[in-house]
Amino acid sequence: MSEEPYETPSPEPETESEPDDETGTAPEGVAALDLKPALEAVLMVIDEPVTEEHLAKVLERPRRAVSDALRELTDEYAQQHRGFDLRLIAGGWRFYTRPEYAAAVESFVLDGQQARLTQAALETLAVVAYRQPVSRSRVSAVRGVNCDGVMRTLLQRGLVEEAGAEPETGAILYRTTNYFLERMGLRGLDELPELAPFLPEADAVEGDTQEGMPSFDVDDSADPQTTDH
Repeated sequence: MSEEPYETPSPEPETESEPDDETGTAPEGVAALDLKPALEAVLMVIDEPVTEEHLAKVLERPRRAVSDALRELTDEYAQQHRGFDLRLIAGGWRFYTRPEYAAAVESFVLDGQQARLTQAALETLAVVAYRQPVSRSRVSAVRGVNCDGVMRTLLQRGLVEEAGAEPETGAILYRTTNYFLERMGLRGLDELPELAPFLPEADAVEGDTQEGMPSFDVDDSADPQTTDH
């Protein structure tokens, strides 16, 4: 009785992952995730703007790919009329509420209460922004009142920070922070409005320094007309 010849079965074709363009191997882990959803997931949990370099490192992708994906997401959100958008502010990317929906967020977060800087704090912050780095004495001289208490408030809120010492006097210098840029919606100090010409030059007020004046604790929520003197 003759036997049929035995044939070795052909192996089933294997499904392979798409190889990585740079290494020729399939990406694994974070690098294997879809880039746009991965970016959205990270941006949802940050509390301050994050740079493209940092995102590229975390997601193990080329910076150019991350940059392109971020801009595509920005366009998509605008076309879909989302309640938020993705902006490049203070050197980094972050989700922001669209201006037309700010009232809804304010109503939810503040529950009708206002948390604003006083006029005194706003004036002091403006002087620091346009004359930085600047000492407290020069800020006080520009404003005509002692600003120690207001400066402490701005420091506590993260809007200004120390920036070394003045070589001539040793007085501490102050400058605005990245958080200030973020809150103002600016990419850099060069986008500040042209108001500097209306402020006196630092040299003109240097002789009127109030560094030797006693410090006063200014209540940030009080009326600046009665306490900021």
